[in-house]
Amino acid sequence: MRHKYLRFPLLAVLLTTSLCWSQSAKKMTNSDIREMVSIGLSDDIIVDKIHASDSTDFDTSIEALRVLKTAKVSDAVIRAMINPRPVPIGNVATAQNPPINADPNDPLSPHDPGIYMYATGRNGVQMTMLEPTVYSQGKSGGVFASAMTYGIAKVKWKAVVRGAHANTRSSDSKMAFYFYFEEANAGLSHASFGGTTTPNEFTLLRFDEKKETRETVVMKANAFGSSSGTDEKANTGFTFAKLKPGVYKVTPSMPLTPGEYCFLSASSMGAYGAGSAGATRLFDFAVAPPE
Repeated sequence: MRHKYLRFPLLAVLLTTSLCWSQSAKKMTNSDIREMVSIGLSDDIIVDKIHASDSTDFDTSIEALRVLKTAKVSDAVIRAMINPRPVPIGNVATAQNPPINADPNDPLSPHDPGIYMYATGRNGVQMTMLEPTVYSQGKSGGVFASAMTYGIAKVKWKAVVRGAHANTRSSDSKMAFYFYFEEANAGLSHASFGGTTTPNEFTLLRFDEKKETRETVVMKANAFGSSSGTDEKANTGFTFAKLKPGVYKVTPSMPLTPGEYCFLSASSMGAYGAGSAGATRLFDFAVAPPE
């Protein structure tokens, strides 16, 4: 009789253990991704779900990728499926000491602080760092009118960049950008760039192209005061999403037409006095005509 009563607790323990094991052993698969896409979840939510999952079993073969694209799974989600455990920002493996097999064209891989163009070229999608460019300042437009009206009419101040074209160019009009902030290093968050910590502190501008220079309005002033700010005609809108601490994806509001562009920080637009360390730097690039 004693053995008979022991059977029930033992059976309960076995059933509970089996149930817990089956629940913990469940892995996220391609089917889960397709289901999340079908119910309309955003890419950010799906990617976060992948990164938060304890275990995954994704099939990223060519045939599986074809099925995923048919199900309208985005490239961003597929990249997360291929690399569901990215190296976190601030880990021992940094951009200066990248982990083995780190892909420099993968936005989730470690990168040096800065702004990167993410565009499709002849060799596929590539990330290219925008180097900071120095510009000069000068009055332009409204000088005569200001003199004739005793300073009532506003004078425009322009940022002038030498050279007709930026060194970084792409014909991909649907390019995106990635901002990597890192206060520990002399990057975007450093004082030389105005201490910026978010893309919301930048403006995307289209240059007025001259024969040997590129120009954009950064301030207007008259006898009653000044107002920092860019020319609305040159202002190109964008949206941004925070991918992880210090990393943002920036997407222009519409495809960029061929021309010369730059990212200018808000701290640079009105900083013209002594000690304005970030007042003469911007990040320029160009959109070339389709090849």
